[in-house]
Amino acid sequence: KAMCSGKLQTGLLVVGYFVYLLVGAAVFQALERTAEKQEKMAAAQMKEAFLQNFTHLTVAEMEQFMKNLTEAIQNGVYPVGNESQIEDSNWDFSNSFFFAGTVVSTIGYGTLHPKTAGGQIFCVFFALFGIPLNIVFLHHVGKMLSLLCKKLGKFLHEKGMRKKKIKFLTLFFFLATGILVFLCLPSVFFQITEGWSYSEGIYFAFITLSTIGFGDYVVGKQPGRNYFSYYRTLVAIWILFGLAWIALLFNL
Repeated sequence: KAMCSGKLQTGLLVVGYFVYLLVGAAVFQALERTAEKQEKMAAAQMKEAFLQNFTHLTVAEMEQFMKNLTEAIQNGVYPVGNESQIEDSNWDFSNSFFFAGTVVSTIGYGTLHPKTAGGQIFCVFFALFGIPLNIVFLHHVGKMLSLLCKKLGKFLHEKGMRKKKIKFLTLFFFLATGILVFLCLPSVFFQITEGWSYSEGIYFAFITLSTIGFGDYVVGKQPGRNYFSYYRTLVAIWILFGLAWIALLFNL
C-alpha cells in the first residue's frame, strides 16, 4: 500500500510539475508576444529609415542608430534579413516552455527575458513557487533512480559480490551512463543541429547542467538556421532529467 501511494504521489508530482511549466509557458507567451512583435516592427522601421538616409546622417544620428540597434539586440531582436523574422516569435510555445524550464531550474541564460511589467511580475511569482517545486521534483526523480541503484546493488549482492565493490560499481555505472547520456551524446546532437564544434557542445552541456548558465551558447537561437519544431522543448526535457541525474550523483 505504501509503495502504491508513493507511486501515486510521484505520478501526481510529475504531472503537476509539467502542468505548472505548461501553464507558465502559456502565460509568458500571452504577456510577452505582442510587445515583442511591436519591438520587432519598430526595429524593422528603424532599419528601413537608416537604409534610406544613411548617406547623409550626422554623427549624432549615427550614434543614436547604433544605440537603438544595440538595445534591440539585447532584447533578442535581430534586424537582419527580411521581414519574415517579424513572424518568428521568441515567445512561441516552444521557446516559452524552454524559458519556463530555465527559470525554475535557476539556469537563467539571460538571452530571453520578460520585458513587460506584467511578464516581470509574473516571473517573480512563477519562480518563487516554481524553484521549490523543481527541487522537490528533482529530489523525487533522484529517489526513483537511487531505488534502481539499490535494486542493482541487491542483485549483485545476491550474486555474492562484496558491499564495497558494489558501492563502487553502482557509482561508476551511474557516473559513466550519465556522462554518456547527458554530456557525450547530446554534444553530438548539438554539433549537428547548431553547427558547434564538439568541445563547444560539451561546454554548453556542462554550463547548462551545472546551472551556471552564462548564456554565451544557447540552443535554437542562431538566425538563419532551420530547427525542427519541438527542438527547444526536447532540450528543456533533457535539462530536467540531466539535473535529476546530477542530484542523484550528489545523493550517491
